[in-house]
Amino acid sequence: MPVDISTLDIATPLPTSASNPLALELNGNLALAQCPSVISRLADGSIQLCAPTRGAASKSTHRTRCEWKESRYWALSSAADHWNRQQMTLTKVNSAQKVVVAQMHVRDDVNPAVKVFWDKGTLTYALRQSFNGADPRPLPLLGGVPLDALFQLSIHCTYAGLITIGASCNGQQASSPPHALDSTWDGQVFDFHGGIYNQIDFTPSTPAEDGSACIISQLSLSHA
Repeated sequence: MPVDISTLDIATPLPTSASNPLALELNGNLALAQCPSVISRLADGSIQLCAPTRGAASKSTHRTRCEWKESRYWALSSAADHWNRQQMTLTKVNSAQKVVVAQMHVRDDVNPAVKVFWDKGTLTYALRQSFNGADPRPLPLLGGVPLDALFQLSIHCTYAGLITIGASCNGQQASSPPHALDSTWDGQVFDFHGGIYNQIDFTPSTPAEDGSACIISQLSLSHA
């Protein structure tokens, strides 16, 4: 089944315009039509995302991304269970060999609740227990996830703010222990992200060929 991004937004590594250097964000279908250099649909219905290390970034970073994200935010209390399930293959990685492949973000803030990293062939995750708390130390989730390997990834969050991250690759599976968001998150609203977010700052001397790419072959988002 083709991966449906028609209701999602895409954050690209392309500038918004000739006069606006900030990263362009647009609807998924529009991105497929207008940004073929960084997002495309493959013959099997999967979605390919590309992010050169040197490109357009948001105003808060010098790092590029090509990520899908939900177009509507949701409150924890709006459903019993919130799921982000993604099957993907990382086909190229930047010179730092580290990218964010999934997030649970929060509206109007730069510090997400959850980040999942691909870091030199290992999946790790960082969970921010308190709203705008210090950057958490990434914890190991699953090793043995090389380039060009198909892997599955999930973020599950309950209405009570209990979060579990799971992953599988080449017959190996792993799951984090449940982590609870504390009461400082009360009243915040969230959205899921996925794809590639380079974990390396670009400079004018960053080689043009440096960057990351992935193929998303399955994507399921649910709030029920």
